[in-house]
Amino acid sequence: MKAIEANFDGLVGPTHNYAGLSAGNIASTEHKRQASNPRQAALQGLAKMKALHDMGFVQGVLPPQARPDIDTLRRLGFAGTDARVLEAVARQAPELLSACCSASSMWTANAATVSASFDTQDGKVHFTPANLVSKFHRSIEHKSTARILKAVFNDGQYFQHHPALPGTGVLGDEGAANHTRLCSNYHQPAISFFVFGRYGLDETRPVPGRYPARQTLEASRAVARQHRLKDEAVVYAQQNPDVIDSGVFHNDVIAVGNQHLLLCHEKAFLEQAEVYKTLQKATAGQLQIVEVPESRIRVETAVQTYLFNSQLLSRDDGKMIMVVPSECENNPTVSNYLSELVNTDNPIDQIMAFDLRQSMNNGGGPACLRLRVVLNEQELQAVNPHCLITDSLYSQLTQWVESHYRDQLKESDLADPKLLTESREALDQLTQILGLGSVYSFQKK
Repeated sequence: MKAIEANFDGLVGPTHNYAGLSAGNIASTEHKRQASNPRQAALQGLAKMKALHDMGFVQGVLPPQARPDIDTLRRLGFAGTDARVLEAVARQAPELLSACCSASSMWTANAATVSASFDTQDGKVHFTPANLVSKFHRSIEHKSTARILKAVFNDGQYFQHHPALPGTGVLGDEGAANHTRLCSNYHQPAISFFVFGRYGLDETRPVPGRYPARQTLEASRAVARQHRLKDEAVVYAQQNPDVIDSGVFHNDVIAVGNQHLLLCHEKAFLEQAEVYKTLQKATAGQLQIVEVPESRIRVETAVQTYLFNSQLLSRDDGKMIMVVPSECENNPTVSNYLSELVNTDNPIDQIMAFDLRQSMNNGGGPACLRLRVVLNEQELQAVNPHCLITDSLYSQLTQWVESHYRDQLKESDLADPKLLTESREALDQLTQILGLGSVYSFQKK
């Protein structure tokens, strides 16, 4: 049965701001408290979606979450009207307000882990929202993520939804940013490659010393069990603790894979040679590994430019397009490397660069913005069609953004009750455009 890989990008929310909430994410902390441009951020993301749609790829869109998150602030003891809650938290605990205003759900690579029906023993597409317990501002996302995913993939005949793993550090789960599906063709059973940063229950194992490792082996194994993946079709590898300390907070900052190709830095994994052997054995020697040496591109340069936080897209002719942020084009070292890459013996023969500066300044590139979902023809037909990009939907969403989003947002604006009202009005209209129903708690009051 024919299959495609659809990319579902997160639409940047109206409260997109630079609060520097993500320790270990260098771009996030470096731009802390700078003014952001939510309108430009959303339009940049939409432009990427539209461009891939125009090239014939199936492109979906996932809505942002409701922010400021008043429900969470009330759970933390703030009371009164919404305006009073915002005023009190801004005065007493501004760091909580920043966290509850984060638009980080735009990075849907962290939203969930998805397994294709070709890989699962029950023949369904499985979804597990990530608990994201390593960061408070992200740990409050998974319930809304679950509702949104169920509204987009809402046919129980084809889609199986699981709850997030228990919210404990032992089971820290960061979603698809640490999962890669390796196969010859999308319609064939694949190897699921899970990369983790630490062992949750074994303190004797190597860990980074500067920044926290977010994904645990125990979480990866639990997701594989939930999704009913065969043991022999799963490979686990640990991130190199040294690269985590250099700002590689997820595997998708240091490696990217698609079908039978894995592009990674030579320092990506612990015991990297053994990881390669295990992957080659699991894929019957069909995997092509392109390793980028430190002598060509230093880890720090890869983090600055997000070279590996790219999208690899398969064309019908068997070749691949590599979607990179414009920072790669603007860095001579990386640009030269990419020019050589397309002229060497590997499937990549085209580089496309996109201006995603608003997202990049907060620590997320092209790969962060999308959740990959492999679907057969029947499953694609079962997806909520209002969430698939068309020329008409792109125009609607562009007009929606231009009508509802501010072109500047500063830290002091987060307590503005008007921002809450603007965001809720915008999201209420968005759910109608995308045919999602009432996925936000404020819609149910």
